Amino acid sequence: MSFLKVLVKNIVAGPSTVAYPFGEPETPAAYRGRVAFDAGACTGCRMCEYVCPAGAIRFDERDDGLHFAVWHNSCANCGHCAHYCPTKAIRLTNDWHMAHLQSEKYALADHAVVPRARCTRCGADIGYGTDAIVRHAYRGVARQTEHLARLCPDCRRAASIKGASL
Repeated sequence: MSFLKVLVKNIVAGPSTVAYPFGEPETPAAYRGRVAFDAGACTGCRMCEYVCPAGAIRFDERDDGLHFAVWHNSCANCGHCAHYCPTKAIRLTNDWHMAHLQSEKYALADHAVVPRARCTRCGADIGYGTDAIVRHAYRGVARQTEHLARLCPDCRRAASIKGASL
């Protein structure tokens, strides 16, 4: 008879699982899902590519900038890329919707371009992610010096010698 007690109790309580096909399941806040990349915050250090155990992250240097690609099909969602990124330009979202047809396996990739920065005075190439480097390296520094970070070393030296407003 104890069987009937348990049966009635379970019928009254209702299902204990998520009704997935009929409703959206709840995703935990700390779930490691799809990789998201912010090209504006990237400094081009390539640390994420170096620490990726699956080799899912690739950088390719071209004339227009540093091309970033993450292949979600081979990503292990380990979180190393997000952990070691100094500017937090890469992070793992809680998006787990990764199912796809086999014919679309090469389309399951995200691409972005980290543009090359130019000196605001002479136009010389000064590398990648200057704004991200300024935000990360010069935290708490006076706002008057922010313009110096967008200058090449030669123009920065000349501005300092002339006594530009620091």
